[in-house]
Amino acid sequence: MATLSTRNLSKFASLVPALSRIVLRPSSGTCSVSGRRWFSSEEAPKNTEELPESERKLVGENAELKKELEAVTAKTKELDDKYKRALADGENLRRRLTKQIEDAKLFGIQGFCKDLLEVADILGHATEAVPKEEISDSNPHLKNLYEGLTMTKAQLNQVFKRHGLEQVNPLNEKFNPNLHEALFQQEVQNVEPNTVVVVSKIGYKLHERCIRPALVGVSKG
Repeated sequence: MATLSTRNLSKFASLVPALSRIVLRPSSGTCSVSGRRWFSSEEAPKNTEELPESERKLVGENAELKKELEAVTAKTKELDDKYKRALADGENLRRRLTKQIEDAKLFGIQGFCKDLLEVADILGHATEAVPKEEISDSNPHLKNLYEGLTMTKAQLNQVFKRHGLEQVNPLNEKFNPNLHEALFQQEVQNVEPNTVVVVSKIGYKLHERCIRPALVGVSKG
């Protein structure tokens, strides 16, 4: 921050004796200097050349000090504005970094989850491929295999849910371009347009962020 220079401070000190000779008359608003005539601010000479040498020097140095004070005031205002802007920028940076850290904690496993989705798909296809009529006590090996696959799939879904990974199975729901990917359209009676009528592949979202859209068929308008 700018300050008054040492030279001007010494000048101001030299003015003290001259200021001490100025006498104010409150009742009339006039003054006298070293016994000279009284005059009001309206009566004061407009031309500084009419003043004595000591008074002209006082007026000039006063004007110089005033200019320097105005410069210091302007510089102070400028620095204060920069300081406030720096505080605002620092707060915005802190918020962005905090958000990035939170997102990293939530979505750091996104790549790993995508890889596991293929495993979940394979387990789903395996359980669906087993003929239900063949699952009986007369065929214990197939029954045990089917039950094992089903339990593995259920356990995997619980792990997904525990970590914020949820299925997107939008059958009979309105088409949502943020969560669904339309593969085809078909005409279906008594169904509103843009309704999901076929789900070819289940989608998934991680903490409300879509990491794989559901592949669907949509009804025509």
